[in-house]
Amino acid sequence: MAEIKIPVLIPAYQPNEMLLKLIKELKSIGITDIVIVDDGNTRGGYDIFESIGQMFDCDIVRHCVNMGKGRALKDGFNYCICKYPNLYGCVTADADGQHTPEDIYKCMKALAENREMLILGCRDFDQENVPVKSKLGNKITRTICKWFCGINVSDTQTGLRAIPKKFMEHLLNVSGERFEFETNMLLETKGRCEIKEVTIHTVYDSKENHATHFDPIKDSIKIYKILGKTFLRFVFSSFSSSCIDLALFSYFVFLLKEKDTVFYAALATILARVISAVYNYIINYKIVFKSTEKHRMSTLKYFFLAIIQMLFSAVLVTTGIKAFYFLPEIWIKVIVDIVLFFISFIIQRKYIFKV
Repeated sequence: MAEIKIPVLIPAYQPNEMLLKLIKELKSIGITDIVIVDDGNTRGGYDIFESIGQMFDCDIVRHCVNMGKGRALKDGFNYCICKYPNLYGCVTADADGQHTPEDIYKCMKALAENREMLILGCRDFDQENVPVKSKLGNKITRTICKWFCGINVSDTQTGLRAIPKKFMEHLLNVSGERFEFETNMLLETKGRCEIKEVTIHTVYDSKENHATHFDPIKDSIKIYKILGKTFLRFVFSSFSSSCIDLALFSYFVFLLKEKDTVFYAALATILARVISAVYNYIINYKIVFKSTEKHRMSTLKYFFLAIIQMLFSAVLVTTGIKAFYFLPEIWIKVIVDIVLFFISFIIQRKYIFKV
């Protein structure tokens, strides 16, 4: 069946017989290049890695202690790149039986046909056999990944991935030693390689057969911190800009209100926004989105957005002051700017500060 020479990389920490079964099935369909990373096996008695060495012709990379899935993958990448001189990628699979040999081959074939793309073997979480916590966790993660990071994939935590060699080399220096590395891998695709999804079987075996070392609380927190990193930087940038903006707005309102002009709030909004926008652009370009786009294009797009946002803010603040005359002007402005804040983040991430 398998004529494509792409190694299969399987990180394994205290695996059970499911790993032996997977290797046997891979060999039976003609997939011979298999690299197993023993991530610090501490299981007493029966050593499954000894059995693999005796029964199958597989390469085994050993860690003397558990170092995490991220480190296991990176060490596996390095081993594959060094061993296979004509390598153009590898396929990663989990050791717990969730990935069938047919799906592994499907991703292998997809990489052979799309050698510059990251191939994701994606599960269908709408099936009845999927646990509720898995459905909910995936939906939350992919929503955050889409809106906060601009990466739209249906299965953010799949371990079945076909990775091109050039991207493998880049990933060797990407942070993340445990499960969060797979999330970092997705983030690193921006500006480097496209993502292609391949539909795979959704396998959830009994508790006896399904062994996972993913901690739903600790590992999820790490993943959400990574996904929200850009947004948190944007929050800081926007908060500091808002502090400058509000201080200047209050000052200009104090100066202009004495002149008893109908449009004092709008004028104060415009003056404060111009000054704070310059500050905000610099922070967003260099720190928040770390953009590589030319300043000329990003500046034009940013200040066009700033003008539109400023006009909307001025109109909404002025309208709000008239409609809710019993509230202080500053309260009206805060409410308006919170709404515009989320809209602005999405526009800047997607259209202005491209990576």
